[in-house]
Amino acid sequence: MKVVKFGGSSLASGNQIEKVFQIVISDPERKVVVVSAPGKRFAEDQKVTDLLIECAERCLSNQDSEEIVSAVIKRYSTIAEELQLPSEIISEIQADLEARLNGDRSKPERFIDRVKASGEDNHAKLVAAFFQEQGVEASYVNPGEAGLLVSAEPGNAQVLPEAYERLHSLRERSGLLIFPGFFGFSKEGEVFTFSRSGSDITGSILANGLKADLYENFTDVDAVYSVNPYILKRPKEIKELTYREMRELSYAGFTVLHDEALVPAFRAGIPVQIKNTNNPAAPGTRIVYERDNTNGPVIGIASDQGFCSIYVSKYLMNREIGFGRKLLSILEEFGLSYEHTPSGIDDISIILRENQFEVEMEREITKRIIAELHADEVKFEHSLALIMVVGEGMRHNVGTMARASKALARASVNIEMINQGSSEVSMMFGVKEVDEKRAVQALYEEFFVAVTV
Repeated sequence: MKVVKFGGSSLASGNQIEKVFQIVISDPERKVVVVSAPGKRFAEDQKVTDLLIECAERCLSNQDSEEIVSAVIKRYSTIAEELQLPSEIISEIQADLEARLNGDRSKPERFIDRVKASGEDNHAKLVAAFFQEQGVEASYVNPGEAGLLVSAEPGNAQVLPEAYERLHSLRERSGLLIFPGFFGFSKEGEVFTFSRSGSDITGSILANGLKADLYENFTDVDAVYSVNPYILKRPKEIKELTYREMRELSYAGFTVLHDEALVPAFRAGIPVQIKNTNNPAAPGTRIVYERDNTNGPVIGIASDQGFCSIYVSKYLMNREIGFGRKLLSILEEFGLSYEHTPSGIDDISIILRENQFEVEMEREITKRIIAELHADEVKFEHSLALIMVVGEGMRHNVGTMARASKALARASVNIEMINQGSSEVSMMFGVKEVDEKRAVQALYEEFFVAVTV
């Protein structure tokens, strides 16, 4: 049995949904179809989820939202018209959205979650209606009734352990099951969403709960590439990689799969296959527990912008018990989360997402670190990009770090920070954002172009 998930671009129009239908019915092993909200049809288009968030925010500030509501309904009605579906489905979607918008607003974050979850929920109803019109036994599944229990964390829900056992009973239902992605229900019966692109997470949870043989994730690319195609033209496709490699690459900027989505599949040992809705014959990329390391030390190079670092220096820091805890507690009081903490004997750097900061907050943090920790130097470094070099083979190859550093030196890229995890599956370089593209190209040439086959 297979669980198959389709992204927003795969379901953005009637024509795309017809492709999805053909893909699903071509393989009788495909039992559960996880549906995203309609995505962009063209570059300037808006995702339905973005429209819904804007609509909810306007309602909370008592602004007129009628125009946005009309735009959302228009997206669904256009798709329904293209698929020649009865008008009743649009009436049902409109009534559902209006009920959510007129619901309780006393807890704004929960209100936004209920509204934005309607994107996937109503699209699943529409897709199920189309499958039924084609004479296929298919039914919409409500995540609450199915038992997808999640924590009560708006925009960051986590699946509860008991959900897996409840979801397993879906195996007993006949026909195709059309399941909305992106959200679940708390034990109190309220809607809570996963983080953005969370339909990937739903698919992985269902694959685990139903003990599927394979989780297929259909998107708009033929495979996972060794480098972002927007940075480098025609990079190598990755045929197979491990969960850990994909997790590292997703975290560092590979958007083909949500970085949290692999955890449920990984825990159940279920392989994941990345496929292209627009080219289903392409083999895609398979994500597995372990693989043969036959391609050299590096499988992929990912990068992401929007980071900054706080550099703290103090003589004999390494002998001061509790220094790191005190430093992180200051950041915690400001509501800041950190990404990495490379350190030396007299200094430490805290890497954070830059969008968490305001100028005044930066000044206050600097004052407190100097006053409370008696630091010799505190310095903020802005506009950093993190570049992740990933590969299970690095554990068995000597000199990978040296090769990467030399490649960056040849490209005249200054390294602001280096960090390597204890797993030796990845190494990270911090560089200035202006050097990101040149750095990635240099590393690609070192580990992929220069490799003799």
